[in-house]
Amino acid sequence: MENHTKVTEFILVGFQSYPGLQLLLSVLFSTMYVVTVLGNACMILIIRMDFKLHTPMYFFLENLSILDICYSSVITPKAALTFLLGRRIISYNGCASQMFFFSLFGTTEAFFLAVMAYDRFTAICNPLLYQIIINRRLCILLVVGSYLSGCINCTIQTGFTFSLSFCGPKEINHFFCDVPAVMHASCSDTLVNEIVMLALCGSIIVGTALVVFISYGYIVITIVQMPSAESRSKAFSTCSAHMLAVTLFFGTVFFMYAQPGTTYSPDKSNTISILYTIVIPMLNPFIYTLRNKQVKGSLKKQLKRKGFF
Repeated sequence: MENHTKVTEFILVGFQSYPGLQLLLSVLFSTMYVVTVLGNACMILIIRMDFKLHTPMYFFLENLSILDICYSSVITPKAALTFLLGRRIISYNGCASQMFFFSLFGTTEAFFLAVMAYDRFTAICNPLLYQIIINRRLCILLVVGSYLSGCINCTIQTGFTFSLSFCGPKEINHFFCDVPAVMHASCSDTLVNEIVMLALCGSIIVGTALVVFISYGYIVITIVQMPSAESRSKAFSTCSAHMLAVTLFFGTVFFMYAQPGTTYSPDKSNTISILYTIVIPMLNPFIYTLRNKQVKGSLKKQLKRKGFF
């Protein structure tokens, strides 16, 4: 603990080697953040204002939108200001807090996507038992359980990372306090931390991804066997959006956290991090809206009520 008093702040040097792009990055991050907040807020309002969308699937989707706003808010505003003003300093406690909440919301999102896949699996593969299995109580338990799982992971990750000693130049080669980047800024032996991160994140990513892809495997088989072309089209339109979202999320997160620390590359990490911290939360409401007839129908109805059509 004595070494902790030597470092009271860090310097985020992600993308610093591109001085001509700082303003562009700030505008880009700010724009994507505004779109993320507005898009997800609209999704939340559409679901809450239409009684027909008060179903388990949209309950999970509403919670995903809330989560995406929180997830992006932990990273994007600070990064946009950093690029705009050039103030790359973040306090020790601020860095720890950012890591804690980023890990919390990121892990919770992985569990949410698994929960949503299980919901679609039950709806399509066991339609007669759907309302009995996916009841209100289970929905709440699944959401609470996802947040608790995220809380356990972020507590372990943040605790282990900030138990390290920081006595070097205090530079973090990233635009936010991500676990691998902060570990590489330490002057301690990080082998144990890397093993913990690989074991914990690897098991979470692989476990939730297995639930997702096994669920969608059964869903595809069931859809193909449906006698009605209309039923197949409706099922595919709902599930294709989910599959696109989970493929984007798990593909990028697996690259970042389920690999040994020796393969860590700061430049690749910075670029790929933009995808799962900023781009995916921004795209989620559009993916689910554009590929979902019920949401599009509800949106049109709400716009008509307001006199836009």
